[in-house]
Amino acid sequence: MLGLSKRTIDEYEASGEIERVYAEIQPTLRVSGVNLNFRTWAAQDHLLPLLWDPLKANCGTDTFEQSADELRATAAASAIRLSRLEAHPAAGLGESQAFQLHEALKLYHFVNPKLLLFTSTVKLALDGELHAPDSFADVSKTPRRVTPGAPPDMYPMAMVDEQPDDTTVQEVFDDIKQTLDLKSVNSDYRTMALWPAYLKAMWRSLKPVTQQQDYTDAADRLRDRSRQLAGQLPLPISLPTRTLEAGGADVDKAIETTAAFECLLPGLILNIALCLRDFVDDDRLSESPWPASYRTLPE
Repeated sequence: MLGLSKRTIDEYEASGEIERVYAEIQPTLRVSGVNLNFRTWAAQDHLLPLLWDPLKANCGTDTFEQSADELRATAAASAIRLSRLEAHPAAGLGESQAFQLHEALKLYHFVNPKLLLFTSTVKLALDGELHAPDSFADVSKTPRRVTPGAPPDMYPMAMVDEQPDDTTVQEVFDDIKQTLDLKSVNSDYRTMALWPAYLKAMWRSLKPVTQQQDYTDAADRLRDRSRQLAGQLPLPISLPTRTLEAGGADVDKAIETTAAFECLLPGLILNIALCLRDFVDDDRLSESPWPASYRTLPE
């Protein structure tokens, strides 16, 4: 299985430095919750603040936002070339349920490309492959700051427990973990499980798609592009492994966990794009659900 620990720290469990980082992640990434990669890093001794603090300045720039937009558009173009799921009509949801599900899918369509870009940046930094950006003495190259804060109409990152009482949901979770080689169920699927009939219909349609070579190739291209974009972030990043060691983190475990998330996130981004095709016209699938507004960074 992918090197992901089953131990995570949920938002309600966070305290001290973890609580502080969680409180910074949400406005910086403009998201209504804390995703699985951060919750997993948080459970590894001292690791999350050591990863977040050197990278958070870049996460609030227009370069980071626009790079995530590019990854989302790339995934949308690939999803359009794959099979249509048609899970929404098969689930038989009412109008209100369908609206809420659509809003939840928009949340993950928005944030997952940011998670991949962040993870690729961590991976390159830990591998010593992240080079310092060019000096931006030219003020025209100075990055702009994204106006922070989750959009007020963004769906809350609500989800069922990873060990649900609903046996049908548990069976789907188990099959997802076995098929995708996971130890933990991603937040996305746990949110979809708020509508069990949809989760079941979605996975029945999505599972065979994940086994197609075109799907694998699309995920690989997405990961490669994320690494390229991570190398183009505008502000200096210093994340030597000796800093993690001095901070008390397990460097080998950090590298293993980060590599595992970089492996699974491209497929997850594709999966959400495929799900959204039931709700959004193909010519709008590449759009950011919540385009950013900007202000210029001080010199």
